[in-house]
Amino acid sequence: MAEQRGDERDAGGIRGGGQDAGEPRRSGVRPEEARAWEDLVATARRSVADGLVVGTSGNVSVRVGDTVLVTPSGVPYDRLAPDDVTGVDLDGRQVLGTLVPTSELPMHLAVYRTTGARAVVHTHAVHATAVSTLVRELPLIHYMAAALGGPVRVAPYATYGSDELAENMLRALADRSGCLLQNHGTITYGTSLDQAYDRTAQLEWMCRLWLTATSVPGLSPSLLSTEQLTEVQDRLRHYGQRD
Repeated sequence: MAEQRGDERDAGGIRGGGQDAGEPRRSGVRPEEARAWEDLVATARRSVADGLVVGTSGNVSVRVGDTVLVTPSGVPYDRLAPDDVTGVDLDGRQVLGTLVPTSELPMHLAVYRTTGARAVVHTHAVHATAVSTLVRELPLIHYMAAALGGPVRVAPYATYGSDELAENMLRALADRSGCLLQNHGTITYGTSLDQAYDRTAQLEWMCRLWLTATSVPGLSPSLLSTEQLTEVQDRLRHYGQRD
């Protein structure tokens, strides 16, 4: 969730925390950070265009070295400019910019601390959020669940931006690259922004598929077995172009 407080400024770092390592860098953004920020903004805008978020809900981050660039809290993505680069270190201390980072920072940092992720995408996608209110795990309606590591779990509800939500998310993400957040949305990660975003789009599509299939009166959709999903996971290891 992106809290509606986009005009806040906090020279002490992220809201509610001190800045032990000095003032954030407000200039001198490194070239690789500038490029990553441009890609991050494009991904955030794409999430709006594709209907995965509304307004400033949802958030995106990308890791560059030990710096995590994140969308700021409550700022419409179409207003973000190159000078709005917002970044924190892995402890959450703000090291770049003056805009307050996303209120969902604990979730993003939890992913980076515990996985090899280079990018994280969080959305409030409609079909995925609807499914999160109905089941504890997305039924195996399609083999693309294999691309997320297996059956997609639902993390129990907790208040947005809380450490509890981050902990629930990590349990749901065990051996997975995406999960649903109960009554909230989705979170996925990858080795790039493109991969993280594609996983989010695939998850929303699978949720829409399951809701559509289960809406036919008197019929129940066929589901895949874990053995069938394992076979797909083996095939996916060799999918795509070779370098």
